[in-house]
Amino acid sequence: MRFTLVGNGRMGCQVAHVIAQSGCHETSAILDVDTRIVPEAFQGSDAIIDFTVREAFLGNLPAMLLSGVPIVVGTTGWDDVMDQVKQMVSDAGSSLLYSANFSLGVNIFLRSVREAARLIAPFSQFDIAFAEQHHTGKADFPSGTALRAADMILSANSRKKTVVRQLSDDRKLAPEELQVAALRLGGVFGKHTAFIDSEADEIVISHTAKNRSGFASGAVEAAAWLALRHKTKPGFYTMDDFLNELFS
Repeated sequence: MRFTLVGNGRMGCQVAHVIAQSGCHETSAILDVDTRIVPEAFQGSDAIIDFTVREAFLGNLPAMLLSGVPIVVGTTGWDDVMDQVKQMVSDAGSSLLYSANFSLGVNIFLRSVREAARLIAPFSQFDIAFAEQHHTGKADFPSGTALRAADMILSANSRKKTVVRQLSDDRKLAPEELQVAALRLGGVFGKHTAFIDSEADEIVISHTAKNRSGFASGAVEAAAWLALRHKTKPGFYTMDDFLNELFS
C-alpha cells in the first residue's frame, strides 16, 4: 500500500522508517510544515498518516477529507472538538481512525487497566489513580493515552465520576475523583502507570515504551486496515475497533 505522511517530526520519521523496512508498503509523499496541504496532494495514496500538532491537524483536516483518502491520526490534544471532527468525517463520507497511542503493548496495557478498574469496583477499600511520564518536548499533558485510560477507568468503575488533572492547595481529593498526574522529564519516551491501593494491598500496572518503533508500527498496521475498511464501511474509528477485529 501507498501512504502519504503528514508531519516530518520524530514520529513522522519513525513511521517513514517502518514503511521503508516493511517490504510491502511505500511512502508516496511526506508533507511537512512548509507544504501547502490541498486535496490533490493525497492522490494515489491508500491512506494518510498524520502526526503533527493540534493546530496543523485541524487546519489540514478539511483538505484531507476532501481528498477522499482515509486518515489515520496520531496527533493528540484535540479531544475538546472530537464531536465536531466526527461530524466532519460523517458529512464527507470519509474514514478517520484516531488513537492517542498506536502501540500494541500500550493497548494491551489499557485493556488490563480497564479490567482491573472493573474488578475493584465492588470493593470500596480499593482506590485507583493514574500517572504518566514523557519527555520535556511533549506539548500536551496529561498525555492522550492517560486521558484514554482515565475514560476507561471511569467507564469500568462507577465509584469514580470525574478526572482531576491538577491538585489545589486548599482541598483534599474527593473519593469520586480520579487523579491523573503528569510528569515531564528529559527524554523519556513514555511511561504510563495505574496505581491501585488499599490498606492491605498495592497493585501497580505499568507500561514503559523503550522507543518509538511500537507506535509507528501500530500506526502503519492501522492505516492498512483502515484503507480496506474504508472501501466497504467508511466512518470514524478508534484503535479499539481495529484491535477488536484482530482479537475476535
